[in-house]
Amino acid sequence: MRIAWAITGAGHFLRETFEVFKKLKETTPDLKVTSFVSRAGEEVIRMYGLAGELSGISPGGYLEERFFEREQGASNPKAGRFLLQKYDALVVSPATSNTAAKIAYGIADTIVTNAVAQAAKGGVPVYIVPVDIAGTIESKMPFSKDREICMDCKLCPPAESCPEQAVADQINLLRCSGCGLCVKLCSYGAIRGGMAKLKVRDVDARNVGILRELEGITVLDHPQSISRAIANLCKN
Repeated sequence: MRIAWAITGAGHFLRETFEVFKKLKETTPDLKVTSFVSRAGEEVIRMYGLAGELSGISPGGYLEERFFEREQGASNPKAGRFLLQKYDALVVSPATSNTAAKIAYGIADTIVTNAVAQAAKGGVPVYIVPVDIAGTIESKMPFSKDREICMDCKLCPPAESCPEQAVADQINLLRCSGCGLCVKLCSYGAIRGGMAKLKVRDVDARNVGILRELEGITVLDHPQSISRAIANLCKN
């Protein structure tokens, strides 16, 4: 099995998707996964501390590469592989509301949306896990500093010890690698992750509805459904 995995800049469902692909790699020895990562996706993977895990899922070598949008140029030439039938399926997970909207209206201007467009043209099945489907969702947030708890210590162990120099008045998430060292070093518990409740906008829910009607695209409600979709492909 040769799977292309496209990652956007969503934190919601990100870790769950990584767990699914890690398990698939463990249980399916001949599975090859190529990762197509948007610019925002690369930032989010780093701030959630998942860069090393991505290397384990797509370790390099033919059809196991990690393609980052910042390196691929505006034309994203590697998306041409879908026209050459190099992949059995494309999985977009997690898919931000921005990406879902672009796919719904046929816009292909990123490494992820271009991959979807080329997959559709090449007859490659596309599975999408949107983060904004309907109702209210709970999403795990990256590390942040709670200013109401912070004691503004003159000598701040998290700031002094952060290997990325990401800790100051706030956490610089573009520097943060998600290692969690700052959480352990703060004596007052002022640095934490936590959960946030988010209401799905009507427009985002409508766009997901459009996705469900598009030829060649299957919308999955949760990353756990990815395993079943790939298992069905193996049977066929």
